[in-house]
Amino acid sequence: MRQIDIHKFGDDARFTRLHAIVLAMCTLVIIFDGYDLAVAGIALPSIMKEMGIKSTSAGFMVSTALFGMMFGAVFFGTIADRFGRRWTIATCILLFSVFTAAAGFARDPVTFGAFRFIAGLGIGGVMPNVVAQMSEYSPRKIRSTMVTLMFSGYSVGGMLAALLGKGLIERFGWQSVFIAAGLPVLLIPFVLRMMPESMAFLLRSGRTDALRSIATRLVPDHVAQEGDRFVLSDGGTARATPIGKLFQDGRAVGTVMLWIAFFMCLFMVYALSSWLTKLMASAGYTLGSALTFVLVLNLGAMIGAIGGGWLADRFNIKHVLACMYALAAMSITLLGFKVPTSMLFVVVGLAGASTIGTQILTYAYAGQFYPLAMRSTGIGWASGFGRSGAILAPIIIGILMEMALPLKLNFVAIAAPAVIATIAVLLMDRKREGLAAADQGRATLDSAPTNALHSAGDL
Repeated sequence: MRQIDIHKFGDDARFTRLHAIVLAMCTLVIIFDGYDLAVAGIALPSIMKEMGIKSTSAGFMVSTALFGMMFGAVFFGTIADRFGRRWTIATCILLFSVFTAAAGFARDPVTFGAFRFIAGLGIGGVMPNVVAQMSEYSPRKIRSTMVTLMFSGYSVGGMLAALLGKGLIERFGWQSVFIAAGLPVLLIPFVLRMMPESMAFLLRSGRTDALRSIATRLVPDHVAQEGDRFVLSDGGTARATPIGKLFQDGRAVGTVMLWIAFFMCLFMVYALSSWLTKLMASAGYTLGSALTFVLVLNLGAMIGAIGGGWLADRFNIKHVLACMYALAAMSITLLGFKVPTSMLFVVVGLAGASTIGTQILTYAYAGQFYPLAMRSTGIGWASGFGRSGAILAPIIIGILMEMALPLKLNFVAIAAPAVIATIAVLLMDRKREGLAAADQGRATLDSAPTNALHSAGDL
């Protein structure tokens, strides 16, 4: 009888067709997820005009989705480790597709906000699950690159909303961009049929045949045997994960620091997306429509995410992340100074790379920090806590703007969280890092995936 360590087995696998399928499916989900989140901001001016609402009501309408995302990340991130990721991801797609489309039929702010809250549950819930899925089904040597490449679909979705939004709204009205968001529901059958289930969940469920099939797809040279016994030895457990596990086995400080980093980064992301255009207009810049800012920010985010992932696979991801947060502090601060228009576009791109792009890399870091058995739970709670920063950002920066502070101080207020996030990442628990390094070191000793197999005599 052989014992197969599924953690090492997946870590040491070479890139296969199965990896490509998971990457493609998760990327598509994130593209649609990014579209659904960005579409409200694109259509908001038209919605305000047609419904005859003021900024206060409009702010409530936008914030309802953010509240939903906070609860969705925690709830769906937690239950996925108990009930499986495939059905959880499919449920989230159903929620954000159907209820974003339903928002297009709303005729008042309250109904619109209610639909957006439910859609937000799906938008927020799908993020920790696709990150956990991509982390689990990525070879260790290219894991950060694959996670950030997948998550760059979020920026693609944002740009898609910006590019399609203007034409659709002018021709068919603001409702059209929301109704179009219902199309991702067609992706659900493909997710359920093609996406593999979490190996840790299959192990907990005792589904040995499914694990044996996945092992063969992960490593085509692997020959499955009837007596194979699967184990999980990356510090996880074969049982369902309680939330308290996030603070055990040397993970307490790291968990708290991750939550702080998520909060600070999402604060910056939503402060910029909500107020950048207004702040720069007040500074006298004529950069054209808000569409340009959305495109530049998201283009910078893609470059930052993919570039950050590439660097993280070659250097210590913690140090790469800290450097990117430091870059965010500098680039956002520079936005408060008078610079040539061409230079301003560069700075806005850097701000997108070091805020949205860094948030994507932070997800990748969280996916590597937690073991397989608690990965969705860990990412879900970090993301859920971070959403409170997203909710507070538009409100706090709006209050500061009403105080008529100098432009530089407004941008310093947005940049300050980057300094805190840098410190939080650098304070990540050394004890936990030591455990992770030890696990990685043991895995490195195995030169091929088949070395994750052991005979019964080794037990």
